[in-house]
Amino acid sequence: MALRDTFRSAIAPLYIRGRLLQERIESGVAWYPLDPGYIADPYPTYRKLRERDPYHESRLTGMLIVSRYEDVDAILRDHRRFRNSDRDWVRDSLVNTSIRRELTPSLLSLDPPDHTRLRGLVNRAFTPRVMARMEDHVRATAHALLDEVGDSNEFDLMSNLATLLPMVVIAEMIGVPTNDRERFKTWSDRFARVLEPNLTAEEGRLVLETADEFERYFAPTIEERRREPREDLVSRLAQAEEDGQKLTNEETQVTLRLLLVAGNETTTNLIGNGLRALLQHPEQLQLLREQPELIPNAIEELLRYDAPVQLDGRYLAEDVEIGGKLAKKNTRIGLTIGGANRDPEQFSDPDKLDVTREETVNISFGRGIHHCLGAPLARLEGRIAFEVLLERFDEIGFGSGEPVYKPNIVLRGLRQFPIQVRHRGGRSFAGAEPEPTAAAG
Repeated sequence: MALRDTFRSAIAPLYIRGRLLQERIESGVAWYPLDPGYIADPYPTYRKLRERDPYHESRLTGMLIVSRYEDVDAILRDHRRFRNSDRDWVRDSLVNTSIRRELTPSLLSLDPPDHTRLRGLVNRAFTPRVMARMEDHVRATAHALLDEVGDSNEFDLMSNLATLLPMVVIAEMIGVPTNDRERFKTWSDRFARVLEPNLTAEEGRLVLETADEFERYFAPTIEERRREPREDLVSRLAQAEEDGQKLTNEETQVTLRLLLVAGNETTTNLIGNGLRALLQHPEQLQLLREQPELIPNAIEELLRYDAPVQLDGRYLAEDVEIGGKLAKKNTRIGLTIGGANRDPEQFSDPDKLDVTREETVNISFGRGIHHCLGAPLARLEGRIAFEVLLERFDEIGFGSGEPVYKPNIVLRGLRQFPIQVRHRGGRSFAGAEPEPTAAAG
């Protein structure tokens, strides 16, 4: 290790502690998302931020952290003053701007009019009619995946269902072989890490390699679908046209990359986080057994209680006064989605899981023009996953091993989640082989 690197590694902890101490003295709370305790359970920090400093100036990151529901909701809806594009932002502290800029901007980082054009073209793949056509296939897929568990009374929820279900569905929607699902999972995991502030240099290198691999894989497919379209999402993107404009090959690639991540991570985290919350509140799980018609409402409550996406960000397009503080143009705003979803001003007894809750307007899928376009698919897959689990197993409980979270800050979810089950007697689900979905057509 060079002397300069040795010096930096020695001085960095001192700098971090100094900045965090400054935050605590100024506001009574410090926000350090790289802390292992925060990653394991960010909700106590969110509560302190809301109560002590809801417009928190993070001295360590240079960001303004907003934590109240009303404020987060308003900022997400105001795309004119709070933009997604980081084109004028220079500082690269907790945001991996260099890597993200290498990966041509996607819907996540675009503002109108580019965002409007791309969103209009992609939205057609996620209409209510398309989602309704997918239900039987998603259910058959969930059953088929759990068939592979066999008679085992303990298995890992994540690797056997929560990860595979959305991955198989989105792969089929895109129109590529499901036997490539391990490759897609690797790609999805690497691309998702770009959103995380603790991305390592090695992970960044792998992301760029993966982007090249992804492009080589899909380039011939896109060209083929332009000539001979099929009933799949690649064909829809390749053929989509609005006001005489089509997606370029590059835009199609970037959109497919986004859909691969969005189609996997959000649903995977919803299923894993949701079942863990229900097992921690067994009376709520029992209520769903007795009243399965509550499951759609429960999905909204699970999204609120432990959101799959914890943080979002915006950049100020102009000087704005926020909470009595003047925030300068290009300031990065950190929005605590998880914190907003636990705001007692919006939700009664917010730290309590209640599948009968009537206040179901959570912010887990965002707001405004950047509201998650895959939200209907995530809700569908999440609902069906819980319906199938409760249908197949008379009892579900924690397994012999501890649930293990991914080291993520933005996308909160489990890597491993062993569960124990008691199979429903006298019912066989063997042979529930799913037919290829026609939903993308």
